[in-house]
Amino acid sequence: MSQVLSEFTFSSGQRLQLAQGDLTAEHVDAIVNAANRHLQHGGGLAGAIVRRGGEAIQTESDAWVNAHGLVTHAAPAYTQAGKLPCRYVIHAVGPVWGEGDEDRKLEDAVMGSLRLAERLKLSSVALPAISTGIFGFPKERAAGVILSAVAAYFAQNPEAKLSLVRITLFDRPTLDIFLRIWEKFSTRPDPHISENSC
Repeated sequence: MSQVLSEFTFSSGQRLQLAQGDLTAEHVDAIVNAANRHLQHGGGLAGAIVRRGGEAIQTESDAWVNAHGLVTHAAPAYTQAGKLPCRYVIHAVGPVWGEGDEDRKLEDAVMGSLRLAERLKLSSVALPAISTGIFGFPKERAAGVILSAVAAYFAQNPEAKLSLVRITLFDRPTLDIFLRIWEKFSTRPDPHISENSC
């Protein structure tokens, strides 16, 4: 189980949490996997998800690509979660740093994941720092994009069933970057957000 270190409640009652822990152990409706376009889950977080959840996740991912083609930034895929404690895995494809238009692509990946969660009628989702691993997206910049995307989604969808987004990060240095960026972000004039620090 992760440790929630900060929580922010929007005027709609929807919540954003920052937590330290193992994403694959989260008891939420879905976790978001930082995937590649081919949904080949060989290493990093994707590999950990398959190791813990079982090969059925890779098998279902292969079937998805065969049926729908390569996954895009704005249209994530999803599979069942196998042995994981969640119901679904949403496979979001973030940008590789240096390919161009990275901020928009990362925003698309986050927003696409939240829209998909809503279509699946989910109420809670946990996601990682998409693209900041082997894809090389600078963590500080990614934190701003990801947090802004979640805030924008809640502002645009105040009556959505999705009511909790938790950003679950394993290592403390990455979490500290997200906490620092959110502290700056949350002090901006914004009627949609109020802060409650745990």
